[in-house]
Parts: sequence; C-alpha cells; structure tokens
Amino acid sequence: MTTEGEKTKAPAGSARRALVGRLSWGLADQAASSISNFAVGIYVARSLGVTAFGVFSLAWVTYGVVLNVSRGLATDPLVVRFSGVPAASWRTAVARSSGTALGVGAALGAVSLVAGLAVGGRVGLAFACLGVVLPGLLLQDAWRFAFFAAGTGRKAFVNDLVWCVALVPAMVLAARAGSVAAFVLAWGGSAAVAAVYGCFQSGIRPRSAGAREWLREHRDLGSRYLVENVSNSGASQLRAYGLGAIVGVGAVGVTRGAELLLGPFMAVLMGLSLVTVAEAARVLRRAPHRLGAFCFLLGGGQAAAALLWGAALLLVPDRFGELVLGGVWHSASELILPAALGVAGASLGTGAAAGLRALAAARRSLRCQLIASSCYVIGGLGGAAVAGTVGSAWGVAAATSIGSAVWWLHLRSALRERHHSPIPEVRTS
Repeated sequence: MTTEGEKTKAPAGSARRALVGRLSWGLADQAASSISNFAVGIYVARSLGVTAFGVFSLAWVTYGVVLNVSRGLATDPLVVRFSGVPAASWRTAVARSSGTALGVGAALGAVSLVAGLAVGGRVGLAFACLGVVLPGLLLQDAWRFAFFAAGTGRKAFVNDLVWCVALVPAMVLAARAGSVAAFVLAWGGSAAVAAVYGCFQSGIRPRSAGAREWLREHRDLGSRYLVENVSNSGASQLRAYGLGAIVGVGAVGVTRGAELLLGPFMAVLMGLSLVTVAEAARVLRRAPHRLGAFCFLLGGGQAAAALLWGAALLLVPDRFGELVLGGVWHSASELILPAALGVAGASLGTGAAAGLRALAAARRSLRCQLIASSCYVIGGLGGAAVAGTVGSAWGVAAATSIGSAVWWLHLRSALRERHHSPIPEVRTS
C-alpha cells in the first residue's frame, strides 16, 4: 500500500528527472553548435592570420546583432509564451515565429549584401557573403528554440549535428579558396542545410505570411526584447568596431582569440541559456516561490564554473596554446584573466535575466540590458583608449560585474511586485 508521502515524491522525482533531461539536451546541443563555431574560428585564425581573422570577426559580431534581432522578434516571445503548451498551439506559433525569423534574415541579409558591395575590398566582400547566408543561419537558430520550447531538445541536438557534418566538406572547400569570404559562405551554407532539415524534423513549414500577425500579437514583448537583444549584441559590435579604430583590426582578432579560449565554457553557458527561460517559466507556473532560488543557483553555478575554467586556462603551456591559435596565442593569452572575470560577471547575471524573462517583465529586463550594454561599451572602449587591448578586456570585466548587480536588483523588485499582484503570462493559444 502506498502512503500519501510516497505519492507526492514520485511526481517530484519525475519532474526533477525531466528537468535534468531537458538541461542535458541543452548542453549537448550547445556543445555541438559551439564545436562547429570553435572549429571555424580556429581554422580561420590558423589559416589566415591575425588581420584576416579580425575581418572575419567583424562579420561574426555583425551576425550576432542580426541573430538577436531575430530572437527578440521571433523566438524569445515563443519561448516565453509557448513553452510546454499543447502541441496544436505550439505548431501554429512555430510556423509563424520561424517565418518571422526567415523574413528578418532575408531583409537584413539584403541590407548586408548591398552595404558589402558598396564598401568593397576584403571587408565588404565578407559582409556581402554574410548577407547571402543570413536567412539560413536565422532559420536554423529558430528551429533550435522551437524544439526547446516544446521540451524536445534532442531534435535541436540532432539539427546541430547535421550542421557540423555539413560544415566539414564546406570547410575543406573554403580552405582551398583561402579567403575570409569563402569561410563565411562555408559556415553559413552548412547552416542552411540544417535549416532545411529542421523543416522535416518538425513537419512545419515556416509561414512568412504570418510574420505580420506574429509581430502584432507579441509586440508587447517583441519590441522590448528587440531593443534589449540588439543593445546586448550591438554593444559587442560597437566595442569591436571601436577597438579596431582605436588599436587596429588585429586587436579585434586578438580579442576574438581570447573568446575562443573560453569557448568550451561558453558552450555550457549558451547551452543552458537555450533552456533556462523555458525552465524558469515552468518553475513559475508550478512553484513560483522557488523562482528566486532557481535563478540564484543558475547564475552562481555558471559564474563559479567560469572562474574554474579561467584558472585552468592560465596553466596552459605556450606550446599547446600555439597549436590551437597559432600566432594569435601570445597576444590572446594576456587577456585570459580579465576575459574569464568578465564571463563570470556576465554569467552571474544570466540567472536574474532568466527570471525576468519568465516573469515577462520586459520593461525591467530592457532597462537592465540598456544599463549593462552602456557599461560594456564605456568600459571596453574607455579601457582601450587608456591601455589598448588589455585595458579593453579589464574594462569589460568591470562592466559585466556592474551589469550583473543591476539584473539582480531588478529581479528582486519584480519578485516582490508579483507577490503582491500575480499576473499570469503564459499563453496557450
């Protein structure tokens, strides 16, 4: 005979196992994605040198801005409002959100193509090629978030594996061409293969015609998430452009090299970010009093892991570092300590950011992101003006710590407000 206490433990245990399973697939998926990004970065750094790697990095950070435009308008509202909903509602929402992502890629891809052709030269050609591959890149990313919203992270993992497999022959061809443009096309073209495969996985065809309806229905979240996301990635872009202007394009490549050294940890961070908002939304619905603790454990655990990874990197012998980054290693290794501290500061704030997203407190999260992004740009460029590339890295480390404190102060206030006037935010239709 089963006691009442035993009856309540089984569902709790099942819920924990389900949570661990979803987080595990998030980590596995991001590992696959980050391995491909890491491989591309290392290959370009070793094959083309610091200056060409700097050009590639400028295209990379620009893609980051466009990606965050797509996420703010398309996939962030999907994750907040359609995580764990009935399948019919999810499918309708995914068709429109993926169509929105595809439309964003086509529109901004055209802008990048025209701007690149107008600028000309090696930089212009890289941006023109980026414009060609943007639709496929954004659609592939939209499938990942759609699968995690449905709790089927395994499909996102498989989709990224397809990208990795397609990337191998594409990189071989790009290496023969020996140009930044060729690598951009190889990277984005292989993503397009995975994007097409995502249509077969989901059985859903993106509805670009539904983009206007999607944007109108979710403009309360989408408009704020758009500004929030763009301010985040835009800050990185401004820092990269400013660093290139103040110190030189090679400094952009050195900074990117240091970021690549943190790549394995960033895979963990980004993998968790794929599922944290959806999981925080589930915690909010099932046990709202646990949301603060969930966010604290999430952010604190990631910050501690970042510090441990940075400490490990400081022990890497120069010989091994040169095998990974070639000539970029010596300059990039000087940035390991400030870069690790910067990632730790940012990681601590991700827990609070997930909580605010789950609460659909878009106004507060926007305010936090604008403050954090402003600090990032001021710290990064101010440090560059004072002490070059190393000074920029230390300025960013200080800025991320300040930004993290702002995120947590706003989450605490939002939790207090919800305690006094709870408002349901999750849609099922």
